[in-house]
Amino acid sequence: MYRMLSRPYAFGCILRVRTSSEFKVGHSYGHFFPDPQYENVQHIICCDSFATYAYDFEFANSVGFSRHTDAPVVQIAFQYSIVVPQDEASDGGSNSATRSKFTLKRRLRIRTLQYGTAANINELYDGVDSESILSILVHKVILASLEQGVREGRMLLHDWLVILTAQYNDAYKLVQYDNGTSVSRVDVAFLQCPQLQPLPRLVFALLRNPLLRFHEDGVHPDYRIYLQCLFSALEPTSLNQAIYPVLTSYATPDKQAYPRHSLSRAALITSGSPIFFLDAFTNLIVYYSSTADPSLPFPPPHDCLLRSMINRLKQERSITPKLTFIRGGQDDASAFDNYLIEEQDVDGRGISSVMGFVSFLEEITRDVAEYLK
Repeated sequence: MYRMLSRPYAFGCILRVRTSSEFKVGHSYGHFFPDPQYENVQHIICCDSFATYAYDFEFANSVGFSRHTDAPVVQIAFQYSIVVPQDEASDGGSNSATRSKFTLKRRLRIRTLQYGTAANINELYDGVDSESILSILVHKVILASLEQGVREGRMLLHDWLVILTAQYNDAYKLVQYDNGTSVSRVDVAFLQCPQLQPLPRLVFALLRNPLLRFHEDGVHPDYRIYLQCLFSALEPTSLNQAIYPVLTSYATPDKQAYPRHSLSRAALITSGSPIFFLDAFTNLIVYYSSTADPSLPFPPPHDCLLRSMINRLKQERSITPKLTFIRGGQDDASAFDNYLIEEQDVDGRGISSVMGFVSFLEEITRDVAEYLK
């Protein structure tokens, strides 16, 4: 709370985005409200350096970006007021000590960005940033769930992945047909494009998130609203951690074993590591497996590598995360187990009869095959 109230804030902000003539702003997302008179002008009551706003764009006409015109340009103008310290000498007659005073300054920042264009769909896929895509998807499903309900938000997300997968398979000529009619093979893992490979897991995790779970699944509407407010303000990397947490393993509190694991119990077993650290943005969990050597210090000492990592993350966050230590086999591990989502069904109703993420990919495969018929 202290860090939140003591960091600098900007007040009375105006944000405007302009583009070159070939394209235009489609939608804008964030904690702001539109100007009643001017297009693509947003008003922000106050914000700090963690505040994030998102835009998606659309072509202004059917031509798109022409090779014979200049590269597309985006210009961002941000006007705001900020309180800054100003040291002034005290008036005569009193001591000569300097008093700290503050003054209100109005500032304008303008950033003009020029972008290259992709010559074909393969170049477009190569330039994908999965974290930014997840951010836009979260904004879209929040909007859809508010306007049309959570079920519609889930359908939008599922259909988006099906269409993307179908278009990718078509672009790379990967679809194989039996007897020239039925689809026999579909690549749902995006093996030909590393930049797209994280997306199925991220979509699966988002569908599993309480943001898109139903009230009958035990998700309180107030908690969903909290997640809507939180997720719509996070920058892409932090949002990625909140949706699909980072799971790291340690051989000892001072030695990292593996920097990243999938969120599955099978990954824990096969790694053979005794200590796991899970970063879910608002929650940090240190988990000692039930087979960990009893001589390993629990909880980790304050001067070890793992503790240094935890302290650094807590200092960098806009929200101080809750830290939990769990000793497997002795403490209640449900807080940790709930994050191992890849072996849970996509609807969030417990352990599936088959592995959750694998089953999800099989469902996407069937839907893509149906879409491509």
